This record gives sequence, structure tokens and C-alpha cells, in this order.
Amino acid sequence: MKQTSLFLIMVTLLFCVCCKNKINNSDASATEIQSIKIKGTEVIYATDSTNLKGYIAYDENITEKRPAVLIVHEWWGHNEYVRERADMLAELGYTAMAVDMYGDGKQAAHPDDAGKFARSVFMNLPEAKARFNAAVELLKTHESVDTDKLAAIGYCFGGSVVLTMANSGADLDAVAAFHSGVALPVMPNDQLKARVLVCNGGADPFISPESITTFTKAMDSIGAKYEYIAYPDVLHSFTSKAADENAKKFDLPLAYDGEADTKSWNSLQQMLNEVF
Repeated sequence: MKQTSLFLIMVTLLFCVCCKNKINNSDASATEIQSIKIKGTEVIYATDSTNLKGYIAYDENITEKRPAVLIVHEWWGHNEYVRERADMLAELGYTAMAVDMYGDGKQAAHPDDAGKFARSVFMNLPEAKARFNAAVELLKTHESVDTDKLAAIGYCFGGSVVLTMANSGADLDAVAAFHSGVALPVMPNDQLKARVLVCNGGADPFISPESITTFTKAMDSIGAKYEYIAYPDVLHSFTSKAADENAKKFDLPLAYDGEADTKSWNSLQQMLNEVF
């Protein structure tokens, strides 16, 4: 009888300990989730000729300085999508800045306007560099940023921008371009310092096979560290959930692809983890 009672007591104690551990683990998980506190702030900056409107996001609960990532928008301009990507990077522990390459946060409502805005940037490379560098300098002054660790990513037009800036000798540790053209105003050369990731749709009609061959040959010729990923049967703008709506509205070959979006984001995280 005593043995039975002792056995029951031991089982009860073991059950209590297990429950306590589960509660503690649950509390720990809740604390971990709650420990992320993203702060997003709109910022105003400028070049000598252009006023610019950006957005900086970071985790307030991280006390140490961290790598910073600039994000350049699609040809539509600085919109909520690029700010969402800044928040996503902040959740990963980076300080991220969504930049403005058009001025005054200007956005295009139609592809014709978007094309004009994008062309105006690439037709004046000195001003484009000035706008990009103004964002870099502002980001470096942020209290959370480790100024020795800097990357830049871009989507569509923005991908071409970050690749061009890297090829022009920008002091970047890494750049990533998503659904981006690779026939660039400045092609890869010995000024390139950054590690490069390009993620494109394999069925993107805006990116010719010839331009990919030219780009990769140029990268190989300088011994660049890079990865070019083409997702089979994936169209342009595959990371944007607005792509399907824009495709119907403007009769454009665009389509969101959740699998390619996730894979490309994971590839970005892998590269940033390895670089930083």
C-alpha cells in the first residue's frame, strides 16, 4: 500500500514538473515573440537638386548596432510595398531604409508614367548616384546602424539601380535584385565590391536570354562572387501581390508567385547571414 501511494505521489510530481516546463516554454516563446518591436519612421532627405522621402524601420528592442539594408522600389515609385519589405528586414534584425529615387515620394499610376520616371533616373546617372548616396549617408547616421555593414536590395527598376550602384563602386557588402533587368547602364567591372544575388523569373519577357548571358559573362570575367537564379515558368514582378491586379488592369505579363517569392526571400536571408 505504501509503495502504491509513493508511486502515485511520484507520478503526480512528475506531471506537475512537466506542466510547469510547458508553461515556462510557452512563456519563453511568448517573450521571444513580444521581444520584436518594429519602429517605422518616415524621413525627409535631399540631394543638391531633389527633395526625397524615405522610410526607416528597425527593431527597438535590439540594443547593439546591426547591419543596414537599403531597399529601392519598383518602377511604380516609393509605395507601401517597399515599406513592407523594410519592415520584414527589420523583423530579421536589420535596420532597413526604403529609399526614394524619384523625388518627393513620387509614384506612378500608369506604366507609361512609371517608364518615364525610371528612364529619367538612368538618363542622369550622376543625379541617380547622388540620390542613392544621400540615402546611404542618412542611413549611416542612424543610431542603430553598424556603418561597416551595408547592403542594398531592389525590385524591378530598383534591382537595376542597386546593381548599377554596385558596379559603379558603391561601398556595399552585398546587393540583391529581384525581377530585375541586367542590361545595365554600368555593367560589372573591377569596381564591384559587393557579393551579388539576382533572382528572376525564367519566363520573364522583359529579361532577354542575351542580356543574362552578357551579364553573367561580365561577372565571371572579373571573378565576382554572385548567384543568378531563374525560377522556371515564373513571370515578372513575382514578389508583389499587386502583380495580378496590375496585369489585368494594364494588360502586362506580370504574376505573383508565392513559391518564388518565398524562395527568393530565403536566398536573400542566406546571403545576408553569410556576408554579415
